[in-house]
Amino acid sequence: MSRKESPEEKRERLRQNELENNSLGSLNEGLKRSQNGNLTDFSGGMGWKGTGIVILILIAGLFIYGYFFS
Repeated sequence: MSRKESPEEKRERLRQNELENNSLGSLNEGLKRSQNGNLTDFSGGMGWKGTGIVILILIAGLFIYGYFFS
């Protein structure tokens, strides 16, 4: 009996297959990702509460910046 694969597991499996099949392309992608960051990995690792806290901190920072510098 096989269990159903979750979307995260399927995404990771496809990513691993792409890394195996196209190693030079993935090297280039990795270099670009390290420079720009990846929002999906960042927010996916924290969950919805952590993402909400980061959004609230960004909004509070925007208000504080507007108060002091405008």
